[in-house]
Amino acid sequence: MTRCEAVAAIIAAKKTKNLKWKDIAEAVGASPEWVTSALLGRNSMPGDLAARAVSLLGLDKEVEKILQECPTKGALEAETAADPLIYRFHEITQVYGTTIKELIHEQFGDGIMSAIDFEMEIRRLPDPKGDRVVVTYNGKFLPYRKW
Repeated sequence: MTRCEAVAAIIAAKKTKNLKWKDIAEAVGASPEWVTSALLGRNSMPGDLAARAVSLLGLDKEVEKILQECPTKGALEAETAADPLIYRFHEITQVYGTTIKELIHEQFGDGIMSAIDFEMEIRRLPDPKGDRVVVTYNGKFLPYRKW
């Protein structure tokens, strides 16, 4: 079984069992954002969390093993990258990336925000003019080393 096949089995089981990502995350014991990422093949899961997810979804040990393997990071399929929602995040970076960079450097100095020591939260903010999507990125600042 490949990682793509495991992800397809996970999505099919989620649909069959009529579960939401937050339901799975609650059963696994981690955030919906991280659990969703791991179950979509973008992060690896520790064995105990993989076992909980597979048990809830009624999948076999092969999927559990794949969930524990280190994935290739940053590899999106072409059709995924063209998805309008994902594309908007690329657009945000194109429009505001230099602003984000300047403001981080001004506040923290020369360095980067970690994508390893990182958390993300996605929530809905009710608004009379149309509900808002709030995405919070929370990553450790890593200064560039001088030597």
